[in-house]
Amino acid sequence: MPKGSPELTASRREEIINACEKLYQTMSFKEITLKEISVETSFSRPSIYNYFQTKEEIFLALMQREYELWAAEVSALSSENETMTAEVFAAALAHSLEKREQLLKLLAMNHYDMEEHSRPERLKEFKVAYNASLSAVRACLDKFFPHIDRERFIFVFFPFLFGVYPYTVATEKQLNAMKEANIQFRLHSIYEIIYQCVIQLLGGAI
Repeated sequence: MPKGSPELTASRREEIINACEKLYQTMSFKEITLKEISVETSFSRPSIYNYFQTKEEIFLALMQREYELWAAEVSALSSENETMTAEVFAAALAHSLEKREQLLKLLAMNHYDMEEHSRPERLKEFKVAYNASLSAVRACLDKFFPHIDRERFIFVFFPFLFGVYPYTVATEKQLNAMKEANIQFRLHSIYEIIYQCVIQLLGGAI
């Protein structure tokens, strides 16, 4: 880690993560390199190694930030509400993930690669953020729906998130291939697909 204030270190890390996020909007995971990322920052490529050793660590940090933002919003649901119906909770959870399309894309595309090619300390930091999102959802379930099987909800809902992005976003190439294969397919919105999943898992709980 380079010498400097914690504020400077945090600022540099955020700049690198932001550069990666910007590139990921128009480029694929495989296309993005540390060189490409460095071009989007205010410092040289060698400087990036002071903060991240691989591009996978940068992507993992981006996903960590997405989990942290989502966990904070879900935590607010349990702290700011005394009760929530299944419909209101499902809508709130769906809206919270509607804002986190980047997270859903990362989960669907390269989650394994990011974890496999990151140092243990970076992976631990990510897992802390992931666990915060688990805890935030559990807190909501405990408070609003104490009679449902909380762990069943968790073990269905979180793996389900890995498949949301492909059902909500498709390229022209993918759409044409499905048409030629005579697949009856309709893209769903992130809100729609998550809302329906949550309602089903809650089983009409109120």
